[in-house]
Amino acid sequence: MKCSIKKYMAKIGRVGGLASRRTLTADAARSMVMIRGARRAYHKFYAQCFWSYSPDLKITAVDVSFVIEQLMKHGGKEAWQAGARLCR
Repeated sequence: MKCSIKKYMAKIGRVGGLASRRTLTADAARSMVMIRGARRAYHKFYAQCFWSYSPDLKITAVDVSFVIEQLMKHGGKEAWQAGARLCR
């Protein structure tokens, strides 16, 4: 790669990295992690616990408690443990 192209790529990469930085509160970060975990569990245990709901349901912060409840109520041991991890 030419030196001028390399410098240009480094420059735009640095600017993009600075623009995309954001600060999150601890609560917001925990919420994001919990939502991500609930989404994964919903898709992983869909056939076992969520078969009567839409397969492409968008899980939000409001739905996390629903996902936990369904995992622990209708799932096997692995689903129950996934729900318990989300409760933390």
